[in-house]
Amino acid sequence: MAFNDLLLQLGGVGRFQKIQVTLVILPLILLASHNTLKNFTAASPTPREGQGRPESCLLFTSPQRGPPFPNGTETNGTGTTEPCPHGWIYDNSTFPSTIVTEWDLVCSHRALRQLAQSLYMMGVLLGAMTFGCLADRLGRQKVLIFNYLQTAVSGTCAAFAPNFPAYCAFRFLSGMSTAGVVLNCMTLNVEWMPIHTRAYVGTLTGYVYSLGQFLLAGMAYAVPHWRYLQLLVSAPFFAFFIYSWFFIESARWYASSGRLDLTLRNLQRVAWINGKQEEGANLSMEALQASLKKELTTGKSQASALELLRCPALRRLFLCLSMLWFATSFAYYGLVMDLQGFGVSIYLIQVIFGAVDLPAKLVSFLVINNVGRRPAQMASLLLAGICILINGVVPKDKSIVRTSLAVLGKGCLASSFNCIFLYTGEVYPTMIRQTGLGMGSTLARVGSIVSPLVSMTAELYPSVPLFIYGAVPVAASAAIALLPETLGQPLPDTVQDVENRWAPIQTPLSCPHHHRRRGKTRKQQEELQKQMVPLQASAQVKN
Repeated sequence: MAFNDLLLQLGGVGRFQKIQVTLVILPLILLASHNTLKNFTAASPTPREGQGRPESCLLFTSPQRGPPFPNGTETNGTGTTEPCPHGWIYDNSTFPSTIVTEWDLVCSHRALRQLAQSLYMMGVLLGAMTFGCLADRLGRQKVLIFNYLQTAVSGTCAAFAPNFPAYCAFRFLSGMSTAGVVLNCMTLNVEWMPIHTRAYVGTLTGYVYSLGQFLLAGMAYAVPHWRYLQLLVSAPFFAFFIYSWFFIESARWYASSGRLDLTLRNLQRVAWINGKQEEGANLSMEALQASLKKELTTGKSQASALELLRCPALRRLFLCLSMLWFATSFAYYGLVMDLQGFGVSIYLIQVIFGAVDLPAKLVSFLVINNVGRRPAQMASLLLAGICILINGVVPKDKSIVRTSLAVLGKGCLASSFNCIFLYTGEVYPTMIRQTGLGMGSTLARVGSIVSPLVSMTAELYPSVPLFIYGAVPVAASAAIALLPETLGQPLPDTVQDVENRWAPIQTPLSCPHHHRRRGKTRKQQEELQKQMVPLQASAQVKN
């Protein structure tokens, strides 16, 4: 609790926290646009009778007479065909230009439309793996600055891409950087906030993302040309890149890295901004060293991703959280990947999908803040899965019922995302928090990549994809029973904290690599464990 006490002493939620949290979450408004931009920039032309059938992509080599095709073309069944050499004419009444119409991603090339989004998601996957580990080694601010610049440059270049391969390459780079932005903005905010405000920060972050979905619908309606829309959601990141240089790096991360001088400097800067100059001046190196004794004893030791599998306590957290990340993303993108499939205005359904997040995240926040993280996570996944499963048995002609269930399921999955970001950041120790968030986000991206493949099972039976999308989150919710509750708990700073707090059955001897760094013998570890038992019991009585 030492670091939390320091934050409260230096102003708690003061001027600094309010300014930095606002500036850090502001770019998330446009990240929502990047993630679902494909629904507008890669929209297919408005379907006409016969469009999409094989005969509409071919041309008869000579005039034919006979029974007509569904699109009105007559043939005697013996005429030969060839690919149309004259290009295509599109209905541009809704979208004057998309990547589909500009590069003719139709007929034999229609699979390339999905390829662009798949490459973007692969970029997000690689970015989560890369920037999560880098943030634990280089710091949150440095990685965030680079991510803003990469998003601005790659997104702008995509708007001016001369051909489809170049467009895909720039979208891949955009996916990498957006993953880094999401992970680091959540961690940087959480590590500067007192315990009792973390749920507020997580919910505020979720609402900003939902606001971005409303904004995307408005921007796409006002700027329907895909190049201008791509530029509109990318250029502001140059401004984010400029002001991010003024962010203050996480003092908690500096302490866990053993850099006490920088920890003291940043805490004093925060005290000055919050109007607590006297408290900041009284904060000396000796006082800080005494308050953060635990962090310093494990400082200067960089944990790797292998530590998530090496230590039993972390391994259990990693496996359970991976299931939750995968299930949430898998079902989420199964619902929102193709907004045109709902049969209503694409702008309207985008607004509806954004609107359902508002009450869903409010209910989620109330449960998270008053009941706990585990009940909120379990309820959101179970309800989402049940809604999707029911949708699988509702007749196709009941479009209102099916759309309502899909919207309700999407709202529950948005709440699940909101909860799991906060939950993951709270259960992992500071020394490996970003790595844990990065690996969780990686599993989420695997889910988003696998999700479109499952939709192909509709060839077997139309409702099979819905049954799969619904069954996965229902099954994954069982893993929550193996996870700890973090409501009102301080953030763990070391692997030792996790073992002592949430794995009392497993002694510190269960992670030999961790204790080899700390230089303690087996006998010393056993004595330490005996001393911790009465302290834990005393803490439970006080709580």
